[in-house]
Amino acid sequence: MSLAWCGGWGRDTIGAVDPRSLIKTRLAQEIGTLHKDAAEPVALVYPSPYHVGMSSLGFQTIYREINARPGRSAARAFLPDSIEDHLRTRTPLLTYEAQRPVGDYPVVALSVAYEIELAGVIQTLELSGIPALAQDRSDRHPFVLCGGPLTNSNPLPLAPFADAILMGEADQSVHAVLDIVFAARNRQDALTTLAREVPACFVPSIHGQELPHIGQADDELLPAWAPIRTPNTELSDMFLLEAERGCSRGCQYCVMRRSTNGGMRILPMERILARIPADAGKVGLVGAAVSDHPKIVEIVDTLASQGRKVSLSSLRPDRLSDAFIAALKKGGARAITTALDASSQRLRDRIDRKAKESHFLRIAERVKVHGLHHLKVYMMVGLPDETDADIDELIGFATELSKIHPLALGVSPFVAKRNTPLDGTAFAGIELVEDRLDRLRRGLQGRVELRATSARWAWVEYVLAQGSLAEGRAVLDAVRGGGKFSAYRRAFEALPNTRARRTLRVVA
Repeated sequence: MSLAWCGGWGRDTIGAVDPRSLIKTRLAQEIGTLHKDAAEPVALVYPSPYHVGMSSLGFQTIYREINARPGRSAARAFLPDSIEDHLRTRTPLLTYEAQRPVGDYPVVALSVAYEIELAGVIQTLELSGIPALAQDRSDRHPFVLCGGPLTNSNPLPLAPFADAILMGEADQSVHAVLDIVFAARNRQDALTTLAREVPACFVPSIHGQELPHIGQADDELLPAWAPIRTPNTELSDMFLLEAERGCSRGCQYCVMRRSTNGGMRILPMERILARIPADAGKVGLVGAAVSDHPKIVEIVDTLASQGRKVSLSSLRPDRLSDAFIAALKKGGARAITTALDASSQRLRDRIDRKAKESHFLRIAERVKVHGLHHLKVYMMVGLPDETDADIDELIGFATELSKIHPLALGVSPFVAKRNTPLDGTAFAGIELVEDRLDRLRRGLQGRVELRATSARWAWVEYVLAQGSLAEGRAVLDAVRGGGKFSAYRRAFEALPNTRARRTLRVVA
């Protein structure tokens, strides 16, 4: 978030935004904030800025769960929008509800979504006066507990910074972990007990690099739902809840494929609708495969008929029937967003992606008929065995779609993840990915809006996704070296014979 966006809120004499004033302003605009004093307080931290963290259903669910436990409370904190303002104003990282320094809490819990957020983990800890590395902490420091979506794949690079890591779904297991931590005589007692008694808890100082199984919450706890609505997020003033959890599909690149945590768990339509507050004007249905819910069209149509705006986190192209698109338009949709994933049908078949060109042609026609502004399609480049011919096929097909209705194409370099069939697949290479993107731009020649994520940062993500403790420690050097791509490259170059070292040849 830029300083210009923050306007004149709480600026001091040297022009920096006063963090305390910004917190007060945001709290005043929230609905559903949980204020609670308790004997066992937890600082719940999202290592990205507020507008990102408050769009996380998982983060808000853990916040609600901790506060629901008698005698225990959770107060939120976020990576500052401007770390410089915190340094200029000499303000420690503060929790929102209590405006208490994060470093003063006995437990600091961090929700980590993906690999690049490791930098935010380090920054939030150091802003809180907590040693970034677990090995440098003593009993006078907070106990640092980590969890979040990253734990479904590869949390090893996170391990140097965590006293313990809760794997997978923490809706239920977070209570068992906090019970042990607050009851422990000291840090070592907590670590030993956690490793022995909580099956889904990874304790790096005891387990080394041997990961426990991924935890799964009881179905009775579903759906997850967010207690707070705020205008200061990407999902402005939206009430977030699950329509399902997991996925029944087998896409080979995806961490949340059907083999993860028992596949897809569908929630009854009645339970979903009953959870939505009467005053919620916007509803966000969240899940890895929301559009696969057997009653999703009825759910969207019902909410739209109640005068609510409806948004879904995932739309599978083979599920986007005319009735579905009509319901989404009725619920306030101005565009349809779905995923092509691979540049050719050959590659889509290879990665078990069930999307066909016929699905997208039909969607483009129906989007036009229903008067939506445009069609957004996400995809990847750099998949195994991809050639220029695959990119040319994409150029031809995207051009065909754009003749039916305006098309926006979002392109990301493929990054192989642990806990997937494509685990271990080599990164295509920064130069190769950039060449493919240039080929796309030249071939589409402005007919299609093209937005691409950085090939360089995708390589950093790849090194961490496939990495271990050494790569995690290298992030600390990169952050302290300025946090730019060149700092990451230097930090990875300094490693011994690790995967990061062996992939340096892909750096342009």
